[in-house]
Amino acid sequence: MHIPEDLAYSREHEWVRRDGDTVRVGITDYAQDQLGEVVYVELPQAGVVAVAGSAVAEVESTKSVSEVYAPVSGTVRAVNSALEARPELLNHDPYGEGWIMEIELTDPNELDGLLDAAGYRAYLASG
Repeated sequence: MHIPEDLAYSREHEWVRRDGDTVRVGITDYAQDQLGEVVYVELPQAGVVAVAGSAVAEVESTKSVSEVYAPVSGTVRAVNSALEARPELLNHDPYGEGWIMEIELTDPNELDGLLDAAGYRAYLASG
């Protein structure tokens, strides 16, 4: 299972890549593996205010439907519309082309509550 060192992670299996006051968010390799073949992604609308811990998107697979939670609070500034036509990008490239949304941070300090790669590995091992 691939867990990039340069990302932050939530306990709900989202990853976060910071770029200034904006973060790009997706689901982890672990999450996509647990879901199985992704067949549909319901993206949030740009402009929506996301609250850390609240559901902002939905991923449907051949096994189940799963919520995607905002790992931080802020305004959704962009969504990956490529997922509408190619939801399988979440399976094939979860940390690259399979990103879900970009959020402009309300409070950058919320990032301190996320796990680093080592912490996420330990979290998975304890589960």
